[in-house]
Amino acid sequence: MKLLTKEILKRLPLLYTHDGKPPEEVKVVVKFFSPVGAATWYATEYDPETRIFYGYADLGNRDFAELGYFSLDELESIKLSGGLGIERDIHFGYDHTLAEVMNNRI
Repeated sequence: MKLLTKEILKRLPLLYTHDGKPPEEVKVVVKFFSPVGAATWYATEYDPETRIFYGYADLGNRDFAELGYFSLDELESIKLSGGLGIERDIHFGYDHTLAEVMNNRI
């Protein structure tokens, strides 16, 4: 399964679109996750030229969860046990805010 589809690309604002906005006003467009662990990435913005996302990354320990940049190329290159890779949550809707994700309410 592709991590990004044309539909998702259309929905993802360009990087820096949400600068200065509170998390309650920023929508999370796509969620990526490790099928064998607790790592999860929530993207709110994207630069198609550099293939860099901005969003919230929770690598399985809430103490290390943070807002920041992460790369589509890096997500695609991760190889997990059993030959698995990072997946896109196809059931994740477009109605969640960054605040909900950061407060672990979804």
